[in-house]
Amino acid sequence: MALRSRFDAPVTVGLLVINGLIWLGQISPIGALFTNAMFYSPLFTPFEPWRMLTAGFVHDWNGPIHILFNSYAIYIFGSQLEPMLGRNRYLFLYLMSIIGGSVAVLWLSDPRIPVVGASGAFFGLMGAFFVMLRSLGQNPQQLLLLIAVNLGIGFFVSGISWEGHLGGLITGALIAAVYSETRKPNRRIAEGLGILLVIAGLLSLTYLGVGRIY
Repeated sequence: MALRSRFDAPVTVGLLVINGLIWLGQISPIGALFTNAMFYSPLFTPFEPWRMLTAGFVHDWNGPIHILFNSYAIYIFGSQLEPMLGRNRYLFLYLMSIIGGSVAVLWLSDPRIPVVGASGAFFGLMGAFFVMLRSLGQNPQQLLLLIAVNLGIGFFVSGISWEGHLGGLITGALIAAVYSETRKPNRRIAEGLGILLVIAGLLSLTYLGVGRIY
């Protein structure tokens, strides 16, 4: 896949800059303030639900590997998707993939274990790119293999939230499916309804997930 110029993907670059600045804050002398204020744990959901989103902007503070890998992967896929979808649709997909990852963590992981990282967004972008390739009649087999490998790693390597990966992947794919099925200008209402259904589904799953914990 040919890399596009960073000027074709200003939202992607902006998001990566925000991630980088927050990570620098995390490794500063007051780094605990950043991490403690932004990580997500299912136990916090009823009281501080915004953590379901902010967790996607903090990373492992013990070293740069986590943020460097996520940033590289997000740039690769984001620089392709952002020009295809447009800035607003792309940003919405990115943020909702983070939330979708948190919803999966709420349902599938130990509610006491905190999670951080933009991996849910990364998997959401991969899922969206897979759907967009299919909708354009291109062969996504290599991408499917890449998704399977990255998803599989989470099941065998400790400290990786496969739940967040899975939730981000499904959410990104669903939103991209709505986009791909409503590309024509006369289908804007259908697009809006499809997006509302995805949001309603995530809200419902969050409400029911909290009920399982408390």
